[in-house]
Amino acid sequence: MSEKLFKSTAIVSMMTFLSRILGFVRDIVIARLFGAGLGADVFFVAFKIPNFLRRLFAEGAFSQAFIPVLAEYRQRGDKDLKQLIASTSGTLAGILFVITAIGVLAAPILIMVFAPGFIDNPHKLNLAGDLLKITFPYLFFISLTALAGSILNSFGKFAMPAFTPVFLNLSLIGCAVWLSPHLTEPVTALAWGVFIGGVVQLLFQIPFLIKIGQLPKPRWGWKDSGVQKILKLMIPAMFGVSVAQINLLLDTLLASFLVTGSISWLYYSDRLVEFPLGVFGIALSTVILPSLSKKHASASKSEFSHTIDWALRWVFIIATPATIGLAWLAEPLLVTLFQYGEFTPQDAHKASLSLMAYSLGLLPFIFIKVLAPGYFARQDTKTPVKIGIIAMVTNMILNIILMIHYAHVGLALATSLSAILNAGLLYLGLRKLKVYQPDTGWGKFIIKLLLPNSGLLLLLFWLTPDSAAWINGTVWQRSGMLFGLIAGAMAVYFTLLTIVGINIKSLLKPNKVIT
Repeated sequence: MSEKLFKSTAIVSMMTFLSRILGFVRDIVIARLFGAGLGADVFFVAFKIPNFLRRLFAEGAFSQAFIPVLAEYRQRGDKDLKQLIASTSGTLAGILFVITAIGVLAAPILIMVFAPGFIDNPHKLNLAGDLLKITFPYLFFISLTALAGSILNSFGKFAMPAFTPVFLNLSLIGCAVWLSPHLTEPVTALAWGVFIGGVVQLLFQIPFLIKIGQLPKPRWGWKDSGVQKILKLMIPAMFGVSVAQINLLLDTLLASFLVTGSISWLYYSDRLVEFPLGVFGIALSTVILPSLSKKHASASKSEFSHTIDWALRWVFIIATPATIGLAWLAEPLLVTLFQYGEFTPQDAHKASLSLMAYSLGLLPFIFIKVLAPGYFARQDTKTPVKIGIIAMVTNMILNIILMIHYAHVGLALATSLSAILNAGLLYLGLRKLKVYQPDTGWGKFIIKLLLPNSGLLLLLFWLTPDSAAWINGTVWQRSGMLFGLIAGAMAVYFTLLTIVGINIKSLLKPNKVIT
């Protein structure tokens, strides 16, 4: 794989890493001020609904449909390209405005649909509806932000779109700290933080679009051939690429029937899984989709396959130790990051159980991010949809079965198991279509990875203090222990990686693979 592609992935990863770090600061502030009680549960539902739709429409289906068509139009010339961008932006903005207006007006009904467990608690239901009226417009702003980011990514400008989410975190932190003390219902400040964050993220992208000469001049273009092609690809992709998000939303829906705090426990544990998923998985997906689209457009089948192979090997190298770390250090992570103020030791323990369950799905979650673009770059959205339906139905069945026995932990486990099924079927599909043919050396590569991961696990087993040390420790003691364990585990892992002969630098060289 080319050095340019690796550098692009590294840039996106670094920017996403900065955003995720601020995301942790945001969640620490929210946990300290609001804990895992009624206010937090209500806000997470009110935020999850537009955030889910954002991932479904914008980062999910729209980006996966828009980028391949954009790559095709770039080869036609600048005039056709600008016309596509103008028609797409105008049509998208018009549709989003209508959806947003409906969402704000129907906020109480949406809460009943997405969190039916709130119906028996009028205060919870009304507060959630009020918050959703404020957070729902976030969908409008962030979807247009995703459009801008897709254009920038297609022109090789990955850094700024990856940096943009920083502004949402800063907005939420600022509103939680400075606005919430002045409001009758303090948690309302978080809803305003979401609204402001959406506006700022969109405005931030505009100068960079101007710089590359692609600032849209929006016009309604529903009948435009390019727009119709995007819509045709987008409608099935809305389901196929967002199965994991639909599953997480189902978790929230069912968790609304469980004890107060269940939604928050799932939220905090999911946030920790989202860290490696965002820093590496989404970064990798962001970079390889434009690359795969170009290779498909130029009919370079061998390079198309090699790009997927390169990405899969990176998933194993990075995600396997991350999975072990999340599972083993689940409670220490939650105690160190969140157990302050209103967030109790019981909250940390409950959230750690769902984190361990979610961690089982980290590898397949990232595999989906890598394998799905293999279909979308070829403008094949039907296959992922069929696979997504199978995975979602499986998740719904497992949700009901496992929730009965394991409460919120069962919901997390069901999500991970359905992700494993989804990733497996996507992989088998690419092999069956002969779109992806694994490069040589996979067996040797997997065997070599066993020693570094075993060494990492043994170090954590020997050196991790017991629960009492984490619960009773000060913030500095907790942070010191956690940092020491993570740094030591990384040192052992990468040292053993070198000893067994896995040369990561070989991934930077064109047409080279790790064995």
